[in-house]
Amino acid sequence: MKIQRIREIAREQGLALGKAEKAELIKAIQIKEGNFDCFATAYEGVCDQTACQWREDCFATARSAKHS
Repeated sequence: MKIQRIREIAREQGLALGKAEKAELIKAIQIKEGNFDCFATAYEGVCDQTACQWREDCFATARSAKHS
């Protein structure tokens, strides 16, 4: 998901996070929605949150962080 859309979602949730990075924004949105702030922590590609809107980005971000 593009950062512009993530910022829109954050604003819709009433979050004012300024110039926060993508992962920080998503984790704040997850908390606001009452979910775990687990974005980009599925380093092994395993996650039981199958309905998560961040799932695809989460796996990709976790993979790239693991290989950094």
